[in-house]
Amino acid sequence: MPILPTAWLGILGGGQLGRMFCFAAQRLGYRVCVFDPDPRCIAGAVADAHLCADYEDEAALVEFGQRCAAISTEFENIPAHCLEFLARLACVRPGAHCLAIAQDRAAEKRFIADCGVLVAPYRVIASVSALAALTPADLTAVLPGILKTARLGYDGKGQVHVKDADELRRAYAALGHVACIIEKQLPIADEISALIARGADGATAMYPLAHNMHRNGILARTLAPAPIPSALAEQAAHAARAIAEQLDYVGMLCVEFFILRDGALFVNEIAPRPHNSGHYTIDACVTSQFVQQVRALTGLPLGEARQHSAAVMLNLLGDLWFVEGAEQTPPWHVATALPGAHLHLYAKPQARIGRKMGHLTCTAATLDHALENARRAAQQLGISPF
Repeated sequence: MPILPTAWLGILGGGQLGRMFCFAAQRLGYRVCVFDPDPRCIAGAVADAHLCADYEDEAALVEFGQRCAAISTEFENIPAHCLEFLARLACVRPGAHCLAIAQDRAAEKRFIADCGVLVAPYRVIASVSALAALTPADLTAVLPGILKTARLGYDGKGQVHVKDADELRRAYAALGHVACIIEKQLPIADEISALIARGADGATAMYPLAHNMHRNGILARTLAPAPIPSALAEQAAHAARAIAEQLDYVGMLCVEFFILRDGALFVNEIAPRPHNSGHYTIDACVTSQFVQQVRALTGLPLGEARQHSAAVMLNLLGDLWFVEGAEQTPPWHVATALPGAHLHLYAKPQARIGRKMGHLTCTAATLDHALENARRAAQQLGISPF
């Protein structure tokens, strides 16, 4: 039986994804409790209740699990054993095993490869002795490459580009000799993401693929639908479905892909939650990724993932608040005057360089028109041209 509106839902994490989950759930008539250790978290500010405690506080977890009929997460670095604990008290989606895989890059690579989907050649470096044990053939397979911490990396953090064995050794020391993977640097032409919702009954809803551009390891711009050949889009959608099915996933899942210069498709990583590249769905699709997360969590039928407007999404980083060293409010009144401009600010109390403060989505009848308005908005706001 589905969990019907007026019930309490729980979200682990109080950032912008949790905030947008709150809006979606409350619109459907649910009450939301946010669990986050930060007393000023932005999701807690709009939730019906905020449980402010450490994620591993057992008494707080019991209180959370007893209050909420169903619980989800807004980011993947919640300790997986906390979800296992909560699953004894409430419905938890996605399951702890999904987060455990996404939290460990080595486990994630193995899992994706076992699904029959391509990943970049890689080697696991769990210790100094493991690094020393890499053979010349191992090094040839992965260099030049990117050394990545196995856990807790995001938005380009915990990653170092290395050209040769000497740089690899120095980079591993600089990262503190923590568990890492070294991954072959691929000749990347494009980056895309597939957003898929999957219900407990196995039903799926696939959004149009998104085309992503990153700057300094942070998503800067998303185009949707991705302007790629239909055969490649179908290949990515098939891979995303296979991964969701093999995970026995329930909820919103993002699968990030690299398209190589020769047209080959490789999975970069998975995100077991709504994703930055899916924010365009709020304004351009029949059902947003956050409403879809609520539907999957509660057992309601999945919504239609059809895109009704072409969209370009721009991330708004804290850099925009600083011009020639002086802090100021960006000219939102100018950017929002553009046709089809939708501003979403996250109410974070302080702007910082590189911090995600919000996003702007430009919708239009065609991708060309949406892109034209997004470029005008970028110029007005001080975002580097693209």
